[in-house]
Amino acid sequence: MFRFITSGEKFSGSPVSLTVTDVVLEMDPTSVSERENVTLTCRTNCTLDPITVHSWFKNGQPIPNSNTSSPIYILFSVSSEDTGRLSCAVEGHEYLPSAEETLTVRYGPKDTSVSVSPSGEIVEGSSVNLTCSSDANPPVENYTWYKRNVTSPKASGQSYTIHNVSSEDREGYYCEALNIIGRETIPVHINVISVFSWVPVVGVGAVLTAGALLVTIYCYMKRRSTGGSDATADTLIQGLPCDKATQIDAEPPIMRTGANHQRTWKVTQPLR
Repeated sequence: MFRFITSGEKFSGSPVSLTVTDVVLEMDPTSVSERENVTLTCRTNCTLDPITVHSWFKNGQPIPNSNTSSPIYILFSVSSEDTGRLSCAVEGHEYLPSAEETLTVRYGPKDTSVSVSPSGEIVEGSSVNLTCSSDANPPVENYTWYKRNVTSPKASGQSYTIHNVSSEDREGYYCEALNIIGRETIPVHINVISVFSWVPVVGVGAVLTAGALLVTIYCYMKRRSTGGSDATADTLIQGLPCDKATQIDAEPPIMRTGANHQRTWKVTQPLR
């Protein structure tokens, strides 16, 4: 028995049965690793036309080029991008889709990257902090830091601090991200600069040339002030008195990494 009551009027009649048939999405399996297949089946108890077309949806949006005349749809070689909420519907009744089922795709670490702090140039002897990050499902279980040509790891954890950094650390480290599916490694570049950065050779040559000119002027003025009679009072350059030289060429030093740098002065013309 059912009854309607409206503004004082009543209406009743014989009992009525109402059966609602939902479209149901079956997914097998619901959790997979990358490159595995997933089978979707759209089921209903309704009597459908033999050529009924089924529509498939991901996160509420139609999956491109997925309509099928069969109630079965296969996702081949899934990737991480296939993760999401899936549903189906009968064409023409897309407003009555099935309940959503969630597909979970497991994958190993990818898009691994390392950030360096402070960024930019790192002076030798200072400290630098490295932080490794990666996209993975399930999440990365462990980050491990290695130094090139060294078998045992230097440290574990997402961050690693290098103290007293040197020029050997520029390309010497790499990070490994690991989960139950796989692993990925990435090298680390650290922009290390020396405390004593050398001036370019051209700049050194210019400085030495200017210095040689000043020495020449000094010798000339000193000779004039002494009348040129007392050579022993003059400044000597490589054993020659100032009155013996008017032009001194400065040859740029050879660049070496050690502390023994030599500067050569060459007398090119005697003073008359």
